[in-house]
Amino acid sequence: MEKVILIRFSEIFLKGGNRKFFEKRLIDNIKESLKDFEYKFSQSQNRYVISDYDEDSEGEIIEKLKKVFGIHSVSAAAKVKTDFETIRKTALTFFDDTPLSFRVTVRRADKRVDIPSPVMAGEIGGDILEAYPGTKVNLSKFDKELYVDIRENGFTYLFTDKIACAGGMPVGTAGKALCLLSGGIDSPVAAYMMAKRGLQIDAVHFHSMPYTSEQAKEKVINLAKIVSGYAGRIKLYVVPFTEIQESIHKFCPPEYMITIMRRFMMRISERLALKINAGAIVTGESLGQVASQTMQSMTVTNKVVEHLPVFRPLVGFDKEEIIAVSKKIDAFDTSILPYQDCCTIFLPKNPVIRPKPELIERAEKTLDIEKLISDALNNVEIIDLNP
Repeated sequence: MEKVILIRFSEIFLKGGNRKFFEKRLIDNIKESLKDFEYKFSQSQNRYVISDYDEDSEGEIIEKLKKVFGIHSVSAAAKVKTDFETIRKTALTFFDDTPLSFRVTVRRADKRVDIPSPVMAGEIGGDILEAYPGTKVNLSKFDKELYVDIRENGFTYLFTDKIACAGGMPVGTAGKALCLLSGGIDSPVAAYMMAKRGLQIDAVHFHSMPYTSEQAKEKVINLAKIVSGYAGRIKLYVVPFTEIQESIHKFCPPEYMITIMRRFMMRISERLALKINAGAIVTGESLGQVASQTMQSMTVTNKVVEHLPVFRPLVGFDKEEIIAVSKKIDAFDTSILPYQDCCTIFLPKNPVIRPKPELIERAEKTLDIEKLISDALNNVEIIDLNP
């Protein structure tokens, strides 16, 4: 008997002729996530197998795999040759004298094995009942399920747990996007959700020293690290935004400040995205959540993005749904740390919620837009983050 970890992939089943491309990227991502461990990797039809690893590291390996997009589930399993007597003996090792109810589920992918699956399940169940009188069979309400997975490679895998993983598509199979990353709850969730659909994520953060602190910047770096645990390597572009905000505050009507500020962010993000060959911009906006996230506000900010789509994966989510995902990915406690970001300074008392494009454009004529953008882009700090 050999201890292994079985990996089952997710939507790749649906990819037809392109499946090899998606599988290759998933395998690369798995190996990158396990770069700190010694192990062997092999394939068995629709399964991947991790073997020859330090059993003391099994829990850590599984935790890493749980965060790899494209993996549906994993199981710590016993691998034996497909011999019915060996399978029966190995099945007994999953039980002891603890009283419990159980059932046995046999999946017979290798049709060369001529014993029907229900017969095998019955025989194995009978062995368990005989060896451990405190156990009982219950096919609908059971404490433990023993899976017997007979594969076409001549081996059988026995396990009792299917551990749910991140699902989705392998990161990098859908291209690259640049995500606006603030210090709040929403934007890390947006980055996570787009990575789950296969996008490689880089991030841009707008920092307004001295109005925002070094702690606020560190908070965003930590949020990017959390996202990188799922999305892989992330480059974080920290853009100085103080001069732009001061100019808007000085020369533009206060009620337009948030909208004009967002338009600058989108202009800068598009230029950065094009420079790094990203094919989209991602934001954490949710319809109607704040003044800058009404339909009219989004329309006005979108108008300055000329060449790329803007993805808003949270647009139909309410705050509780967003918080639930934030907690799931362990970003929430960092997101709520009380450090101001650039969006919380110079806030007007009554921001416009239905901005008219012509009025915003008229207000922007008081600004040297190209110089402000150029100065900001010339002073970008790049931080390279690995999981």
